[in-house]
Amino acid sequence: MAEFDYDLFTIGAGSGGVRASRVAASHGAKVAVAEEHRVGGTCVIRGCVPKKLLVYGSHFAHDLRDAANYGWTIEGASFDWPTMRDNVLADVDRLEKAYTSTLEGHGVDRYLERAVVTGPNSVKLSSGREITAKYILVAVGAWPVMPEIDGAEHCITSNEAFHLPEFPKRVLIQGAGYIAMEFAGIFNSLGAQVTVVNRSDVILRGYDESLRDRLLQATMTKGIEYRFNSPIEVVTRQSDGSFAVTTKGHEPIHVNAVMIATGRQPKTEGLGLETAEIKLGSNGEIPVDDYSKTICDSIFAVGDVTNRVQLTPIAIREGQAFADTVFADKPTTVDYRSIPSAVFSQPAIASVGLTEAQARKECADIRIYSSDFRPMKNTYSDHIERGLYKMIVDNETGKIVGLHMIGPEAPEILQAAAIAVKAGLTKDDFDATVALHPSMAEELVLMR
Repeated sequence: MAEFDYDLFTIGAGSGGVRASRVAASHGAKVAVAEEHRVGGTCVIRGCVPKKLLVYGSHFAHDLRDAANYGWTIEGASFDWPTMRDNVLADVDRLEKAYTSTLEGHGVDRYLERAVVTGPNSVKLSSGREITAKYILVAVGAWPVMPEIDGAEHCITSNEAFHLPEFPKRVLIQGAGYIAMEFAGIFNSLGAQVTVVNRSDVILRGYDESLRDRLLQATMTKGIEYRFNSPIEVVTRQSDGSFAVTTKGHEPIHVNAVMIATGRQPKTEGLGLETAEIKLGSNGEIPVDDYSKTICDSIFAVGDVTNRVQLTPIAIREGQAFADTVFADKPTTVDYRSIPSAVFSQPAIASVGLTEAQARKECADIRIYSSDFRPMKNTYSDHIERGLYKMIVDNETGKIVGLHMIGPEAPEILQAAAIAVKAGLTKDDFDATVALHPSMAEELVLMR
């Protein structure tokens, strides 16, 4: 008889866990996965996928207005929140089935219940069943942080935003990271009065300052209000169902929904990792080495739970690398340099490589190239914001070390350009490339 019930037991069926389980099974391992919520994880169920669909839906508010300038007459246009909400949730259901089919197709056993670690080679399901495995992979992801404020029970996070019974006409969002800025754009475009409050005076910390400033200007022009250095102190429910929100240094503001978007924390509480002598990091993360292995040789972790880089594509790559390393005798690590990222704000932001501030610290001499232009898409639009592309070059080597963009379709354009940055191409390589005209992307090869 086999020494263990499974070769691999994965806790968490998100993007990283599903990829690791599928690939391990394809390498011949006997695999099982446990998921206490829904198969698909944060990105598919309550994150980037449904949120991007809301972004697409909200864009029609502007597109319908712009259509008149192109000769279209659209009468009686109106927006129905339940229709968009339900269609988005239906697509989430479709994707969950697709992820489930992927696991089934590779012979991965599924346990739709919570599992906790009970030792280096054992887990216990919420039903009470104990299972042994040669290797355990923890891929439970992260969860929204809810600060300790008076009236926190009245607040929602991005998790609940996809299930709102009614569209809120007045919204207050605490936080100024990518989740906060994306939902601020969604609610604003759909007609809500939006106020963003933040503990500091900076939005999108970590992104290039030029892009942050441009986005702040554009969103304020669209009517989004900001209260900086002014976190929530009290949230009080009113008799009509609305909320009075007091923020530091300001009079109360009355809104229909209060969203907290102040970051996500690894979801490790109660996982039983101490039974394998694994100590968590200061933010609750699971410390791992370059091969995603914990201090316990039989337990690994990938994705947001490690708090290395909280991005779905990174979790997928970590899951793939883990499975290849452990079950295919092919030691593989993930390269965390030059990771492209995007904020689906309105307008959108996309970046890869070093910011200007980072480059000034890491490079002896840099040169900045930029293009500040009015996107052709906005020619007949009430949008007055301009696009901004910024290229940062190491002057000694000529290599592009950073590329940052804000404007329509910036994330779609950056994906291809990120390959060039990752490959170490130079400004001369871009200059030698013929422009694709007329397009916004041509600005990348015309910067002087």
